[in-house]
Amino acid sequence: MEDKYDFKAIESRWRLRWEETDLYASHEEPGREKKYVLVMFPYPSGPAHIGHVANYNLGDVLARYLRRKGVNVLHPMGWDGFGLPAENAAIRSGVHPAQYTWDNIALLKEGLQRLGYSYDWDRELATCSPDYYQWTQWLFLRFYEKGLAYKTLARANWCPSCRTVLANEQVINGLCERCDTPVEQKALNQWFLRITDYAERLLADMDKLSGWPEGVLTMQRNWIGRSEGCEVAFHIRETGQEMPIFTTRPDTLWGVTFFLLAPEHPLADELTSGTPYEKDLRDFRARLQGVSDIDRTAMEAEKEGVFTGAYAVNPVNGEEVPIWTANFVLMEYGTGAVMAVPAHDQRDFEFARKYGLPVRVVIQPPERDLDPDEMIEAYVDPGKMVNSKQFDGTDSEVGKLEVVPDYLEEKGWGKRTVNYRLRDWLISRQRYWGVPIPIVNCEKCGTVAVPDEKLPVLLPEDVRFEFEGPSPLERSEEFRHATCPSCGGPAERETDTMDTFVDSSWYYIRYASPRDEREAFDPDAVCYWLPVDQYIGGIEHAIMHLLYSRFFTKVLKDLGLVEFDEPFTNLLCQGMVVMGGAKMSKSKGNIITPDQFFEAYGADTLRLFILFLGPPEADKEWSESGIDGAHRFLNRAWRLVDRYMNILTLKTQPVPEDSEALKQLAFLTHSTIKKVSEDIERFAFNTAIAAIMEFTNGLYKALEDSPDAFNTFEGHEAIRSLVLILAPFAPFIAEELWEEIGGEYSVHQQPWPEYEPELARAERITMVVQVNGKVRARIEVDADIPREEMEEVALDSDRMRKLLEGKDVVKVIVVPGKLVNIVIRQ
Repeated sequence: MEDKYDFKAIESRWRLRWEETDLYASHEEPGREKKYVLVMFPYPSGPAHIGHVANYNLGDVLARYLRRKGVNVLHPMGWDGFGLPAENAAIRSGVHPAQYTWDNIALLKEGLQRLGYSYDWDRELATCSPDYYQWTQWLFLRFYEKGLAYKTLARANWCPSCRTVLANEQVINGLCERCDTPVEQKALNQWFLRITDYAERLLADMDKLSGWPEGVLTMQRNWIGRSEGCEVAFHIRETGQEMPIFTTRPDTLWGVTFFLLAPEHPLADELTSGTPYEKDLRDFRARLQGVSDIDRTAMEAEKEGVFTGAYAVNPVNGEEVPIWTANFVLMEYGTGAVMAVPAHDQRDFEFARKYGLPVRVVIQPPERDLDPDEMIEAYVDPGKMVNSKQFDGTDSEVGKLEVVPDYLEEKGWGKRTVNYRLRDWLISRQRYWGVPIPIVNCEKCGTVAVPDEKLPVLLPEDVRFEFEGPSPLERSEEFRHATCPSCGGPAERETDTMDTFVDSSWYYIRYASPRDEREAFDPDAVCYWLPVDQYIGGIEHAIMHLLYSRFFTKVLKDLGLVEFDEPFTNLLCQGMVVMGGAKMSKSKGNIITPDQFFEAYGADTLRLFILFLGPPEADKEWSESGIDGAHRFLNRAWRLVDRYMNILTLKTQPVPEDSEALKQLAFLTHSTIKKVSEDIERFAFNTAIAAIMEFTNGLYKALEDSPDAFNTFEGHEAIRSLVLILAPFAPFIAEELWEEIGGEYSVHQQPWPEYEPELARAERITMVVQVNGKVRARIEVDADIPREEMEEVALDSDRMRKLLEGKDVVKVIVVPGKLVNIVIRQ
């Protein structure tokens, strides 16, 4: 065995061997227990960085552990290949997005392979490859046939220079992030997926997700935003037309003193057209250009609006109230119109005070009477209804849920309904580097789907990327001009591409059969592997990606394509690696790549160091200060095995079977196996590594005290177990050490060591003694000491007798096998 731990040679050698033997290939084996372990695939923006290592370590440790527990594991990797950065790079440098993406995939893949991750690379996929996006288009057409994909006019952030729609996060201080042009709000015909049809199921089925963090479920519930209330029909005085609103507080209808429209509402144009108020509305809209919906609706945001000159009629009392537009009312929520009750809604209250609009109290609190002239904030709690005609004196909660809704339905003025904050999913992007929408537009036949046999609709390669103007697809005559599949006449292709979240909403299913050329996925393979048993990724994907994936899965089940309706049984959201408080990312320019650590320490050290930083869920501030310690530990493990191998070449003395040295070795081995196994299964990888380090230290001490004990069954078991439990965390050095001690290739195919409970239980333990919760003594006792005896030993110890002299002991709390807490009167 080499004296020196030559990590470069070791890692190079075993990486090649694993590849040659296809060590991590996975196959369906009906009847055998399976686990599908998946980490969220990356966007290939460049080489691997430390954030990737922190995430992908987690899945790799679990996958390696489960394989060795006898489980058939699927652990694949691929690439979320489409996206705006590649197109921006093409504009800046002239590099085609495809070349930019595939070059970055090669860089990122090399980094992940150097880290030794146990992916089944035969299942590698990229969403930007035609053999993948053909099936994304095929799935879109199934949604279209089911009425779940549709095109309609919708408001969007629009850059007049780039001539494209921008997501809210691409608008910086009202300007386009790409060209600094002021962003406008523009109505465009765009494609949507009807996710709102599944809002109730997405909510109800959260009860099935017991393996998800409650925080993620709460975020999804809030995003879906289910509200029970009433739809009430107001009327426009000037036109007589009906204008329905949704309210969760029908008990406050008699407190309506004005009516609000979203500034973008078509009715606002209709009411102000040709009036003195038309310019005010136009200017108001201009001021809101580029302001995100989140900023507009924030409680702390200043409330702004303009009067339309028109009035709405309240059905319950016939009052005519002025119609205003307000920045905090959105077209995307409800009907884009709301009744304003300033006495009982804080935003309405602030708006009314700013513009001098009346405030009328219709709910009085039980302990006092409100004076609207003296109110400094809205009263939003329950109380008694007042100024509400026949409902005066009614408990507001009863009025809200029962009495008023019954009255509205009886009069034909409204009805009970459920509203959702969730909006349909806008998937249109005026970009090149995305999945082309497989639709053509024919003057004769209208909107026509591309037949399945004509898929994929390929992205043209001979296009120009320019800083300004329409997307390359819109400029490409070759791409745009097509033949109508229905009549054979001339047609134009849809030039929008799909939101990249569409690609990632089903990739986990494609992994089951990524080379299938006949269908999107093989039903038998999907039935065996899916759903994903353990999904791992960042909390930043709690809403969009995870919600869209759940939606996709439910639609696929309704189409009869899959048998499950939730894609991910268990979810782990790992914390971020941060530097100076900011997430590590290429866009922030704070990337740390693993390359320098590969050269100085090796992949195993880097893996071990990052896993040891803390619990997976916690954010980790990047610092290199501990990496030397991780490297020293691996060197220490190397030298321990080297010394063990040297002992085997020497003539050693027999050791009695009942010797304390052998008992201690057996205890160290089996208690560590127990601890590491339990920690891996609860993702406590940092404490599992700590236990392995303590085990190594214990073996060093045993080696010093009784070297002959290592040429016994217990000694051999201890060293073999050390290598076996180290393997998921540091796979390269473990493989090398396993071969050195005569193990059969590969260590990663060896059964996980089992512990014997009797041997893992300590004969002696350290009992903690506290006084009023503060540790005052530690006493060594038998591990199986009864609780009564624990109390007796604690109270009778010399230290406790001195501390308790003259004190009044109120009670003694005993935690069996751990501690005694003596409570004294203060």
